[in-house]
Amino acid sequence: MEFFTWDVNPVLIEFLGLKIHWYGALFATAILAGLHVMKWIFRQEKIKLELLDSLLMYCVFGIIVGARLGHCLFYDPGFYFSNPLKILAIWEGGLASHGGGLGVIIAVYFFQRKHKVKYLWLLDRLAIATALFGFFVRFANFMNSEIIGIQTDVPWAVVFARIDLLPRHPAQLYESLSYLSIFIALILLYRFSNIKKQSGALFGGFLCLVFTARYLIEFVKVKQAAYASDTLINTGQLLSIPFFVVGIYLLFNAWKKSRA
Repeated sequence: MEFFTWDVNPVLIEFLGLKIHWYGALFATAILAGLHVMKWIFRQEKIKLELLDSLLMYCVFGIIVGARLGHCLFYDPGFYFSNPLKILAIWEGGLASHGGGLGVIIAVYFFQRKHKVKYLWLLDRLAIATALFGFFVRFANFMNSEIIGIQTDVPWAVVFARIDLLPRHPAQLYESLSYLSIFIALILLYRFSNIKKQSGALFGGFLCLVFTARYLIEFVKVKQAAYASDTLINTGQLLSIPFFVVGIYLLFNAWKKSRA
C-alpha cells in the first residue's frame, strides 16, 4: 500500500545566508491572524484599538516564555537542570503548548490589572483568537515534520521522509484541523448567540474543547517527554487535565449565573 510522502524542506526562503523557516513564517502568521481577530472583536464592542498594541506584546511574551519554560520543565527537566543556560537557547527548538497557554493566562492577568479590563471578558475574546493561532502553529509543526504520530496503516497515513520511511498518523494535522474547527465554533457562538455576555463561558468552552482534542490526539502521537513514565497516560495528557477541569468550572459557573 502506497502512502503520501512528506519531504518538504523546513526552510522556506534562503537568501545571502539568511534563512526563513516555515515555522517562523507560520508563527508570525498565527500572531497576525490572532491580532486581526481581536481587532474585529474590539471594533464590534467599540473598545479602543490602542489597547491591542500593548496586549499583543504581553501575549507574545507570555507565549514564548511560557512555552519555552514549559518544554524545559515538563518534557526534559533532567537535561535543562543539568544545562541551565540551554533554557535560553530557544533557537534550538522546544516549545510546549501547555506552557504557552499558561504563560498567556498569566501575562493577560498583569495586562488587565494595568489597563483595568475585566479579566474573564478579555480571556473569553482571546480564546477565539488563540484557537486560530493554534491552527497555524500546528500546521507549522507539520511543515517541520515534527510532533509526528505513531506508525499506522490507515489510508491517510503520511511518510515523513525526513524522519524515517514509516507511515504515521499526521498528528499535527489532526490537531491543526481540530483547532480550526474550534475557532469556527467559537466565532459563530460569539457572533450569533448571547454566550459572550456570560462571563467565562467562551473561555471555558475553549479549554474543554481544545484539551479534549489534545488529550485524544496524544494517543496517536510519538511520546515527546524525554523521561520514562509508568502512568497509563503521557505527559501531554496529564497536563491537559487541569485545563479541562478549569474549563468545566468556568462553564458551570457561567451557567449558574445565567440561571440566577
